[in-house]
Amino acid sequence: MSDNSVQPPGASGIAVPKERSFFLTSLPFFVLAHGAHHMMTALHQPLLPYMHQEFNLNYAQAAVITSAFAISGGASQLPSGWMADRMGPAILITMGILGVAIGGVFVGLSQSYIFLLLALIFMGLMSGGYHPASTPLISMSVPVHQRGRAIGIHLVGGTGMFFLAPILAAFIAGFWGWRGAYLTLAVPSAIFGLFFFFYLNKRFGKAHVEAMKKKQTAERPPQPGYKRRLWSFLIMMILGGGAGFTVQSFLTLYIVDVLGATKAQAAPALSLIFVSGFYGAPLGGYIADKIGSAKVIIVTDILSGLMIFVLIAIHSYGFAFWTVLFVMGAIQAIRFPASELFIMGQSPAKHRSTIYGIYYSTMQYTGAIFAFIVGYFIDIYGFPTMFTVSAYVVTAVAIITSFFIWDAKD
Repeated sequence: MSDNSVQPPGASGIAVPKERSFFLTSLPFFVLAHGAHHMMTALHQPLLPYMHQEFNLNYAQAAVITSAFAISGGASQLPSGWMADRMGPAILITMGILGVAIGGVFVGLSQSYIFLLLALIFMGLMSGGYHPASTPLISMSVPVHQRGRAIGIHLVGGTGMFFLAPILAAFIAGFWGWRGAYLTLAVPSAIFGLFFFFYLNKRFGKAHVEAMKKKQTAERPPQPGYKRRLWSFLIMMILGGGAGFTVQSFLTLYIVDVLGATKAQAAPALSLIFVSGFYGAPLGGYIADKIGSAKVIIVTDILSGLMIFVLIAIHSYGFAFWTVLFVMGAIQAIRFPASELFIMGQSPAKHRSTIYGIYYSTMQYTGAIFAFIVGYFIDIYGFPTMFTVSAYVVTAVAIITSFFIWDAKD
């Protein structure tokens, strides 16, 4: 849409300039902001084999590295969502970008296992503000029938960085080690965080946000039964999502210790999962706009469990394994915007940031707890057994909870 496009003349006969579409103005900046936010948060999983070797950790101790960030990040999501509903999004989003960059510097300077954990905890606490504040702001800025697409495009920044960061991290680590990867990539994240703070204050000041909220509260309330659907959805994310998260958390270690690949080969493997985000997230948002978010969630969650069974049936690190990772990533990318759209349709307008905070918090908390528990049992029973358990849990939970959310209308 051009800047010169105009609306029909008003009563005065003067043409009124028509505001440019959010898709053409602010949304590209939010995509970059999402990428800057995840520049740091996407690094600890691909670099886990390097930390595992340097600090001579067992699998339970390695899981604590993932859990330290996830638990602190989950803890910060709840107050961040509550604060975003009351203070506005700019400060929370800035903390989520600039704060994690500072945390990345601390990780890069860590010389002991304990200092590393403390740095990751700090990073997690700073990360909690971004999603609960950004998603409702984006959703308020577009027509209802385009929310899925806007959320899907926004997610490209995050999933795209989860694709790019492991590749960059592996490359940088080859020259300067895993600490150098954190220190190097913290710089562009911090610079953009400062820029985006000033942009948000100019484009989305408090008066503008309040006006959008008033417009949003005029929407119809959620359809009857929304509490039942929200609780069922959260259970799906807590149990099924937590079990699935453990597979991804230990994937690089599985590739090195079971499939026999090198650390340099394992680090970029996660990129195969997240490359699908470049098209999967917008596609998922588009499909959810057309057929409804609940249908997309149900199908993709069941498929996620089934793909874990396929993953553990492959015993070599090669084309077949890469293909499975790619398909798993596509399924995941398609589900993400549908999940966020589902929450929009089932949440009262004045509490949406709070509910998003609960959603992100529960996912990170349970993922962290599951990772630690599974890491402990991997030391005893091995990867194949525990990945199989995860596959059964993800599939069973998806099937059972689908009966409680299938009737949702966005």
